[in-house]
Amino acid sequence: MSYLLLHRCGELARRARAAWAELARCRLCPRACGVNRLQGERGACGVGAEPVVASWNVHHGEEPPISGTRGSGTIFFSGCSGRCLFCQNYPISQLGVGRPVTVQRLAGMMLELQRRGCHNINFVTPTHFVPAILRATDVAARAGLNIPLVYNSSGFESLETLALLEGVIDVYLPDAKYASDAVALEVSGFPGYVAANRAALKEMARQVGPALVLGPGGLAERGMIVRHLVLPGDLAGTAEVLRWLAREISPQVPVSLMSQYFPAHRALQHPLLGRKLTEGELEQALACFEAAGLAEGWLQEPFEDGDHQAVSGWERARHSAA
Repeated sequence: MSYLLLHRCGELARRARAAWAELARCRLCPRACGVNRLQGERGACGVGAEPVVASWNVHHGEEPPISGTRGSGTIFFSGCSGRCLFCQNYPISQLGVGRPVTVQRLAGMMLELQRRGCHNINFVTPTHFVPAILRATDVAARAGLNIPLVYNSSGFESLETLALLEGVIDVYLPDAKYASDAVALEVSGFPGYVAANRAALKEMARQVGPALVLGPGGLAERGMIVRHLVLPGDLAGTAEVLRWLAREISPQVPVSLMSQYFPAHRALQHPLLGRKLTEGELEQALACFEAAGLAEGWLQEPFEDGDHQAVSGWERARHSAA
């Protein structure tokens, strides 16, 4: 893995120190709160400097090149720079459920997941803990970590933070949530989401390429997968998001159409978000995928009884002309 080279030459440790120092005036995400997290101040993400982990385990529900046969080693971080009304993980993201851990313990989690046979380490909602992730990766690399690192995020990223991750992250797994800033602010509390998201996706593609490089067993070794959550009433602007991805990133970028939406947290009070997706909305999302000219991706399969609160697997989505 490329982070091993950065570790060996001392560059990974240098970046970790630089990132940690930035916590004194935190600008890790586009909100640029400027708070001193080293002194316990908390910005929009709601956390200090020390990493807070809600759960870590072997996960089999990611896209096939990520989960493979032995699972992805997911580490779910508490806190978030967003405030999604429909967040299914709101106790973690918005209520702060989780346990503070040291950088050494975080590195130990990574090594334990590798020992358990995971194909990769999957950092979930990692943006606000990038300094700790860099430090932990340096520690874990010294102790034998040698599997790909996956950065699984909302896609609301700053270019400065992504620069720290170049050569460290092997596979980017970002969201492209919205085509409208107004909707992004109303529904998820993200200011200026569209421009920040699109700049971040372009930078991720520059770093690792817009397609997936697959190794033995069809496992992702490098590249990116973009996720798009289909919302009721087309609040996400699915057609525009997918057209932009095909035009500005690449028709070859793999895209996951997420059908897992259900009204959680505060969504029940919203006039559009207070219901599940319809079969017609999912069919329309797939039609948008094909119309955009995207070459391949995945569509989540709901259970046959129509309960979109749970997902039974992934169905391959491929453009009919590809």
